[in-house]
Amino acid sequence: MARLPYWLLRLMRYLRNFYIATLVGWVVWVVFIDDNNIFVVLSNRQKMKDLEQDRLYYQEQVRLVKKERQEVFGNQAMVEKWAREKYLMRKPTEDVYVIVDENGQSIEKLK
Repeated sequence: MARLPYWLLRLMRYLRNFYIATLVGWVVWVVFIDDNNIFVVLSNRQKMKDLEQDRLYYQEQVRLVKKERQEVFGNQAMVEKWAREKYLMRKPTEDVYVIVDENGQSIEKLK
C-alpha cells in the first residue's frame, strides 16, 4: 500500500476534530457551493459600482436638460432659435447655418 503524503496525513489528523471539520465544510459551502457564493457577491458589488456611476451620469444629464429648458422656454425668440439650431428646423425657403466655436458652443451664447 502506498504511503500518503505528509501534508495529507496532517490534514486528516485535524479533520478528525468535529468542529474543525464542520468549519471547513461550512467555509467550502459558503465560498463555492452556495447560490450567494463569494464570486456572485463580488460580481454584484461590481455591478453596483457601475450602476452608481450610471446614476451620477444621468443625474448630471437631467441637470443640464433642466438648465437648457429654463433658458429656452422663458423666451419665445429663444424657442425658435433653439428649435432651428438643435433640430435644424427651417422654413421651406431658407437655409439654417449654425456657427460654433472650437468648443462646439454657439457663438451667440458667448455674448
